[in-house]
Amino acid sequence: MRKVTDILRKAGFRTVLALAAPLAGGLSAHAQGLPAVTAGKPGDKLLVEADELIYDNDHGTVTARGNAELHYGPRTLQADRVRYDRNSGRVFAEGNVRLTEADGGVVTGARMELTDDFKTGFVDAFRGQQTVQRKFETVRTRFSAPRAERLNGEQTSFESGSYTACEPCKDNPETPPLWQIKAKKIIHDNETHTVYFDESTLEIAGIPVAYLPYFEAPDPTVKRKTGFLTPRFVTTTALGNGVSLPYFINLAPNYDLTLTPTLLSRQGLLAQGEFRQRIDNGFYNIRLSGISQTTPSAFLPSPLGAGERDFRGSVESQGRFYINPRWRTGWDLVGVTDKWFLDNYRIRNQNITTDYFREATSTAFLIGQGDRSWFEARGYYFKGLSSFDWQKQQPIVAPVIDYDKRINGPSEIGGEVRFQANITSLTRETTQYQGLPRTSSYLFSPSVNGVSFPLYQTCTVFQRGLCAIDGLAGTNTRASAELSWRRSFIDDWGQKFTPFAYLRTDAFFTNPSFSGYQNDLAPQVAKIDDGFAGRVMPAVGLDYRYPFVANFGALGVHTLEPIGQIIARPSETRIGRLPNEDAQSLVFDDTSLFEWDKFSGYDRVEGGVRTNLGGQYSVVTPSGWYANILFGESIQLAGVNSFRRGDIANVGLDSGLETQRSDFVGRFQVSPNQNITFISRARFNQSDFHVARFETGATARFAPFLPLTVSAFYSYYEAQPLLGYSHYREGITATATYNITPNWFVSGSLLVDLTHYLDVRNTYTDALTSYLANPIGTVPLYQNPGRFYLSGASFGGGYQDECTTVSLNYINSPIATATGVRERNQTVLLRVELKTLGEADLRQNVGTATTADGIASIR
Repeated sequence: MRKVTDILRKAGFRTVLALAAPLAGGLSAHAQGLPAVTAGKPGDKLLVEADELIYDNDHGTVTARGNAELHYGPRTLQADRVRYDRNSGRVFAEGNVRLTEADGGVVTGARMELTDDFKTGFVDAFRGQQTVQRKFETVRTRFSAPRAERLNGEQTSFESGSYTACEPCKDNPETPPLWQIKAKKIIHDNETHTVYFDESTLEIAGIPVAYLPYFEAPDPTVKRKTGFLTPRFVTTTALGNGVSLPYFINLAPNYDLTLTPTLLSRQGLLAQGEFRQRIDNGFYNIRLSGISQTTPSAFLPSPLGAGERDFRGSVESQGRFYINPRWRTGWDLVGVTDKWFLDNYRIRNQNITTDYFREATSTAFLIGQGDRSWFEARGYYFKGLSSFDWQKQQPIVAPVIDYDKRINGPSEIGGEVRFQANITSLTRETTQYQGLPRTSSYLFSPSVNGVSFPLYQTCTVFQRGLCAIDGLAGTNTRASAELSWRRSFIDDWGQKFTPFAYLRTDAFFTNPSFSGYQNDLAPQVAKIDDGFAGRVMPAVGLDYRYPFVANFGALGVHTLEPIGQIIARPSETRIGRLPNEDAQSLVFDDTSLFEWDKFSGYDRVEGGVRTNLGGQYSVVTPSGWYANILFGESIQLAGVNSFRRGDIANVGLDSGLETQRSDFVGRFQVSPNQNITFISRARFNQSDFHVARFETGATARFAPFLPLTVSAFYSYYEAQPLLGYSHYREGITATATYNITPNWFVSGSLLVDLTHYLDVRNTYTDALTSYLANPIGTVPLYQNPGRFYLSGASFGGGYQDECTTVSLNYINSPIATATGVRERNQTVLLRVELKTLGEADLRQNVGTATTADGIASIR
């Protein structure tokens, strides 16, 4: 036997050899006693680094010892000792073996036996890690097994293997991970990017919790792959017990199809299918749902439910298309056979509002945006999804067109010129009335099993002062345009003058409907224009501010700023004779004090000569402490006060602006640092300074000292009988999240109605009055819910780390039922996500509610 030891080792150098086939000088690698290279790509070389190289030509081996590294193309093999057998073309590595793949994956083991291209072979005490960088996170998966076999670098087989996405414990790596899959055999196919498990068991913290004879899952490199998704389980009284098993079909890289059959023990098969496609400039999807019910009687009969329907279903679609960098278009559509379907079958849609009122909004739009301009055209269709929603009162709004353009003023006047335009057309079939105060009068009250279900609120008496019109039947079209200018000047004394002017024009085309249902009663409530009506509102004004600033060093910079504003314009015309659809949300507070026009939409326009007076004081310290106080009022100097004459919806009345001198409004804000803010805003009655509106609260994030985030707000609004609120409203909202550890957290929220007992008392009084007038049925009973009524709440907690998310939440949300009574929908929601494997949700209704919207009974 003849052994050759590289002499460079004796000189203290590390041996580095590079090989390619054929070698220079016409000698092959075999002739030199070195391993032959099977190149993965032309030009690939095998680079060998070690403290010592030993050539044994008698046995045809080459041994690298001492921190040996073999580099072949993108792969690297590291070990204490590596031996190459040129007769078999095998590489044997021993001691701290580590193989790094081209994709960054790492395989470790006690011993490896591989082909000379590192693609095929066996690994003892296998440990493998695959790292995938996604858009928002890095995902690492880990395999381990006593022995693994690699086949052509595309497939790895693990005998008695385990799989997890959890990192090992740093202090005790032998501790079982939070979760892992153990299987008799695991096969990872790098070509199909699929992991196959035979006779597998899911372990949580080392404890077996589930067994599956066979299943497969995509590896983390896969974003889209045909196969089954996580099942979903359903348990309700109306539907029975059921399970959904979604199947995803990857039709192409840019479009796919998901089929979701749901088998329900009481209703049969609910079929759902969703098609999605992404194109060069956007995407769209469409989802169809349908079922032929086997037990329709589980639902209330019409008009309280869909109890007479056999087939029920829905169609939903969304699209977004980017025409160019400035223009985009799209749609959100929801269509249903009946208003209860989506809720009854728990089909989620992001376009459905769920707090207090359930409504699906369908819209199509075209939007364009320039450097200083905006264009938007939309159409809306609103679908009420609760029994008390009368669809005939829901408007179809199309089109709604808005345009906003700002340019620099001409050189002669400077400043900024702004042009705004709006066109809105709206159609509804039935007038929507509102009793004043809010009444218990309903259009009709069907009975089911002796229970009365009052539906569709209306007025008891149809006359002004006792009834208002929230929405007028017929077709109403309005075109509005406003041209405005403003410019700011600051003199040598620091006074800031901002003159402004605007011209507003409106054209109304009103075609009210006075036939059918209760439409003919609208003229008794308000005198409404029919046909064309025009309105012009010119205005000039001046905004004056004079900030006094003082720097007190460590005590901060103090600023006292008096503010005065005056606007001159003629009186508003046709008050109460025109529909008001988009200007009903009028709140007079610190945010609207210095608005040129305090109405929220185009249907109303503020008129008359008015001055807005106030001032604010602020402090900013070097340590980051900030405080601000604002106080002021608005005074009608001449002309008709737009807020004194209520329109057909009584907007303006009980607003704090209806008197010549308005209520006082103020704001107080303190922020000791950027993480904590206390804010209060209030409106005080002008005559006796009593509180008419008050909101106060705080938000705080205590990190890094305490992992706690909280917010709490208290609100009080005095009675507004002319707007339908016969008594004051008062409530508290609070939310909190506390991170017990970096992984464990708890959270909660509360909504406390402090005046719900007044609603209950009024309802009882109305019911008793009705019973005394017609003593049929049972005598109504009064049950006081108490001063603190928990209107809504959620509590929960969870755990989250790099591989697992688990959360458990209890949700207590208010719902308005067909009986007109607010009930509580109590739900327990468990969500478990094992990263790379999937997630599962379990939702269960709890509580004792005996009725639900559209459902005969629930448990």
